[in-house]
Amino acid sequence: MAIMSGSVRDQRPRKAILGQLPRISRSDGSPIRVLLVDDEPALTNLVKMALHYEGWTVEVAHNGREAVTKFDQVGPDVLVLDIMLPDMDGLSILQRIREADAYTPTLFLTARDSVMDRVTGLTAGADDYMTKPFSLEELVARLRGLLRRSNHLAAPAAEEGLKVGDLSLDGASHEVARAGMPISLTSTEFELLQFLMRNPRRALTRTEILDRVWNYDFAGRTSIVDLYISYLRKKIDAGREPMIHTVRGVGYMLRPPE
Repeated sequence: MAIMSGSVRDQRPRKAILGQLPRISRSDGSPIRVLLVDDEPALTNLVKMALHYEGWTVEVAHNGREAVTKFDQVGPDVLVLDIMLPDMDGLSILQRIREADAYTPTLFLTARDSVMDRVTGLTAGADDYMTKPFSLEELVARLRGLLRRSNHLAAPAAEEGLKVGDLSLDGASHEVARAGMPISLTSTEFELLQFLMRNPRRALTRTEILDRVWNYDFAGRTSIVDLYISYLRKKIDAGREPMIHTVRGVGYMLRPPE
């Protein structure tokens, strides 16, 4: 069950703050579509109101089965998911969704706030993790960050392709391959790899990576960089000559095999 009181720090969405940033939309110009999964009606009503200020459409699901069904029906641009639900936990829901969809940005919004809870949620395939009680303004900012890193938004021009050694990345199609073999990445993993590939053979600090890839989302928590680097290594370097290297005392570097 979601916490019934104190989940939202400010109980009144403030129109003067929410919706004041430039509007963002889908690549076809239509409103951003959000699927919000939580069993607490008071919370879903407040979040829905806040996201409406952004001009987004919001579909609400109150349990796991409804969430899986509506995900297929709605095809959301971003998913906001509680972990503690009546019939199915959020981790199981995301696992089912990720079997068919590896790319839709997902944020866990939950009362479970330990470090292990965060690691478990991110390892399960979430792109961000936010704990209750929370600020509506911060939630909107995090969702905008996730959408900015995805390929759902309208963009002035397609990204050109990147290639480092036998590793290739297509910014327009969000396709990644090494030695011609396709590699499936989440939106955050893709953004991280793209930043590394734009700076080959350059030692990048954790703070620099955090600021570029996560911006507002995990300010000051550089351990999230180490976690996602480990994810990338498993997908990019597994069974091959490593390309992602640790630079002791600095951070990380991507370079092709010698």
